[in-house]
This record gives sequence, C-alpha cells and structure tokens, in this order.
Amino acid sequence: MSDHSFILTLKCDDKRGIVAAVSGAVSALGGNILESNQFRDPENNMFFMRLTFAPDGRDDADELRARLAPVITAYDMDAQIVDAGRVPKIILMVSKFDHALLHLLYQIKVGWLKAEVVAIVSNHEDARRAAENEGIAYHHWPVTKETKPAQEARLLTLVEETGAELVVLARYMQVLSNDLSKRLAGRIINIHHSFLPSFKGAKPYHQAHERGVKLIGATAHYVTADLDEGPIIEQETERVSHALTAEDYVAVGRDIESRVLARAVRLHLQGRVLPNGAKTIVFSQA
Repeated sequence: MSDHSFILTLKCDDKRGIVAAVSGAVSALGGNILESNQFRDPENNMFFMRLTFAPDGRDDADELRARLAPVITAYDMDAQIVDAGRVPKIILMVSKFDHALLHLLYQIKVGWLKAEVVAIVSNHEDARRAAENEGIAYHHWPVTKETKPAQEARLLTLVEETGAELVVLARYMQVLSNDLSKRLAGRIINIHHSFLPSFKGAKPYHQAHERGVKLIGATAHYVTADLDEGPIIEQETERVSHALTAEDYVAVGRDIESRVLARAVRLHLQGRVLPNGAKTIVFSQA
C-alpha cells in the first residue's frame, strides 16, 4: 500500500451504480478507501462524491486519473484527482484590517492549515511587516479607478507565475471586476460580515450596534460578479446584547471573520467544496 493518499472529487448526473462503480475501480487499483462522502441533489438530479484513497503503488495523480478513465467516461463525470499530501500555493490579499490575514498565517504556521503563501498583495503598506516576518513576498499595488485594470492584470500574472491555486481576500476592501471574477471563478474566496439586516458602507458593526442587533456573523464565499452573493462555503453567528459597546461588536466580528475564513480556505484546499450552481456541496470532515 502506498504511503500517501489521493483525493477524488466528482459530479455527474445521478445514475444507478455510481458508488459501486467508483469503489470497484479504486479496488481494482489495489487501493484502500480511507474516507467517502456522497450526496444526491434531487432538485437537479446531480450526484456529488469525494473519496480519499491510498493506491497500491506509486502512481501520481495523472496516472491514477488515466487508470480511472473508464469509469469517469462511462458516467460522464466531471472529476479531479489530487495528491492529498501536496502543499497548495495560495495568494492572500488584504487592505488595512489584518486580523483575518494574521489568523491564516498562524494556522499555517501551526500546521492546522496546509498551504504555502506565495505572495501577499495589498493596496496599502500596513501588512508589509507581517509579510516580512514570515518571509513572504509583499506586493503593494495601490488601486484607483484608472489603475484597477492594470492591477488586476498583474494579479493574474502573479497567479500564473507562482502556480497559486487559490486567491484569498482576507479583508481586501476593493471590488473586483466582473472579468477578473470570471477568470478566477471558483478560485477566489472572500469574507464579509453578515447581519440581519445587512449593513453596507462604513462601520457596519457600529450600524449594527445602533440598531440593537442580537446576532452578528460572517460569511465566506466564492467571489462572483454579484459581489457578496457568490456560493457560500462557511458561515458563523454569535449572540450579542445591549450590554456590549460598538467596539465590542467590532471585536466579536473580527474573531468570527477570522475563524470562518480559515475554515473555508481549509475546506476548499482539502477538496471538500463542490460547486452546485449558485450553491455548494460541503463535505465537512467528521
């Protein structure tokens, strides 16, 4: 048995025998299934599956995909296979508020989040020291209406040059263009506050305090042209009360945003998030 494992994710039209066919194909490789999750969406008759397995041998991901091609083709699957032991490369983007950025860097340092930050991009200089402390390349790219297209082109070049498979907006307070959102669809995760009602503009937590909100929270989602309305990956809320100040609301919000974003990034990098139209299928680890 191989000393490392691979992650197979797939989606296709739901048909009888998919689980048996996939399990049989993995078994034929001499593989041992370590974890298996599946879901059928009755609304669109789509089937989703995530399977972790250890093959018998030292095939790489491309070789395993070739060996599993017959079952993938038979069910017309949209399938991906990645080495579970790889260290994915990511780019972090931040403006002035660095709480979510620092939390991600810490979770990487302690090993809870397995990733390599190949660059930090910001429209301000505030996070440069954090990048330098970690030995991470820091790109200060100020953004104006006139420079936005050039800055986004530089970002696309940076993604290609570094081989980053994910861009994380860790409180990056700039609206991305529709073109960039489409070019990196499914590869950009954003975090934002989420209240009922949803407060927009400056100082949302102060607005929430003024309205006597009893629940505050955060939502991590994929970036689309619809701004903060992309497919949701992870959310969390926490109760607050009249006894808290506006600054207390801000502190609670910072903590929630940091936790939710880190969980969303981890779920994505582990291949636990499968797109399903405007929604996502999230196979959380038991």
